[in-house]
Amino acid sequence: MMQVCLLRATQWGRYPDVLGRTYPGQNCALARALELIGERWTMLIIRDARFRGVKRFGEFQKSLGVATNILTKRLDHLVEQGLMSFDPPTGEYRLTESGHDLLVVAIAATEWGERWAALGPIDFVDRSTGRMVTAALIDKDSGKPVENGLVEARPRDADLDLGDAS
Repeated sequence: MMQVCLLRATQWGRYPDVLGRTYPGQNCALARALELIGERWTMLIIRDARFRGVKRFGEFQKSLGVATNILTKRLDHLVEQGLMSFDPPTGEYRLTESGHDLLVVAIAATEWGERWAALGPIDFVDRSTGRMVTAALIDKDSGKPVENGLVEARPRDADLDLGDAS
């Protein structure tokens, strides 16, 4: 029987289906993604690499103020999972294609944080036009925006091709 990755509240407000640290029995891309990027330092490392041009261990440590043992573990994890590469001769960490693809996740999380947690000091802009960009829900066929309240999660039809959205 397939488990669903969405949480269900009981009448007492508890979450009986809360996931543990790993999700081997879950057929859920979100659960797997959280295994890769769910720890807070991970997305901050991705942010610094993507937007601040940070490449070396010492630069990450200085920028983040994270303990060296934690930073070592996080960087090793990102390399092992293919989100970053490491070049020993130069001592540089670089985002891979899958690491760069986290851009929309970083923007969405930042926009959510600015709305619900704290206003941040940056805007995301298109380098070629200088215009602000945003994370958005877009209909894959029409290219038109979709309102948040209209989006639902459905089991994928085996015959339906949604491209790389697994």
